[in-house]
Amino acid sequence: METIVLKFGGSSLADNIKLNIVANKIIDFYNKKNKVIVVLSAQGKTTDNLIKEAKELSYEPDKREMDVLLSTGEQVSISKLAILLKRLGYKSISLTGWQAGIYTSNTNEESKIEYINTERIQKELENDNIVIIAGFQGINDNKDITTLGRGGSDTTAVAVAAAMKADHCYIFSDVDGVYSTDPNKITDAKKIEELSYDEMLDLSNEGAKVLHNRCVEIAQKYNVLIETGSTFNNNIGTQINDKIEESTVKSIVKNDNIFLITLKYENYNEDILNKLYNSLLNNDIIPTNIINNSTNSFNISFTIKTSDLGKFQELLESELSMFSSSFTNISRISLVGYGIMNNKNIMKKTIELLNLNSVEIFSTQLEECKFSIMLKEKISNKVLEQLHHELIK
Repeated sequence: METIVLKFGGSSLADNIKLNIVANKIIDFYNKKNKVIVVLSAQGKTTDNLIKEAKELSYEPDKREMDVLLSTGEQVSISKLAILLKRLGYKSISLTGWQAGIYTSNTNEESKIEYINTERIQKELENDNIVIIAGFQGINDNKDITTLGRGGSDTTAVAVAAAMKADHCYIFSDVDGVYSTDPNKITDAKKIEELSYDEMLDLSNEGAKVLHNRCVEIAQKYNVLIETGSTFNNNIGTQINDKIEESTVKSIVKNDNIFLITLKYENYNEDILNKLYNSLLNNDIIPTNIINNSTNSFNISFTIKTSDLGKFQELLESELSMFSSSFTNISRISLVGYGIMNNKNIMKKTIELLNLNSVEIFSTQLEECKFSIMLKEKISNKVLEQLHHELIK
């Protein structure tokens, strides 16, 4: 008898019809004599709606209270599924994060799982229950509810799988695996059968909306076998494991959620630079790809996430008002595949194609499994399609 973890995302739980599909999928696994643990996200757009409602009450809602609020979405999902499974004749029980023994750091909204006391989960499995756990949440040393950040239900699922020494962790969503690029942008995107942990981690960090990056880190650390698949069909998905294959591009990610910032000041001095850094970091804005454009004046460029632009603009009107500034929405293209660092032909073809499209490069980054190119403008999906056609075989 195997212990397996099944995680279902919000799109799989959006309404009662889809909830019945999820229930039947769980029952199929349970009837094969598996010990089944289920981790759920909030239904549909519940979390987004809760955030919107909170911001109607306060421009900057208290983080502790936001964790209390947002954790309710997953609790609704688990209780509904347990009600349905019991009506269908299957023993099941829903557990919140704290009931499941998930203990986290004290940070609100981006908490990290520190350990899991599996006693309650193990007890319920021994009673032949399907154990349904609220993802995305836990409890800290102060007995306060905490949340793990967006996508945190993936992290819950893999962490539970590691703690329970589960044989398999399935991550189900509305797509049936990881693709060579975004299938919503490029019609001939190909499903990838297998990825290494390093490759999947690079894809997650570059914005591919498949798995939460922290869940991949945990899977790699504890060697948890992950398979991503669709809730709505039985197609073979993508396995994430520790296997490493030949040098090739497996997937290409285009991230448009980036702004290129340029700040200028009449004189260069360390105090001004320190003031800039402190202002950004104190407001949870992390600048990347920092380039000094001048040797005798303050003229620097860096990138930030689109989601941080509002906070940055507020700083320009207050703490950073001494700077003249400009900002542009740009794209980053990332090629992911083990051994890219040693394949000069891949890099050559990429640069040649960008040159043909008259796309100007801002910076590049080369790692073992990834070649990333930051561009000076936002590019169309046509360039992505050309790269995919040239590099994905």
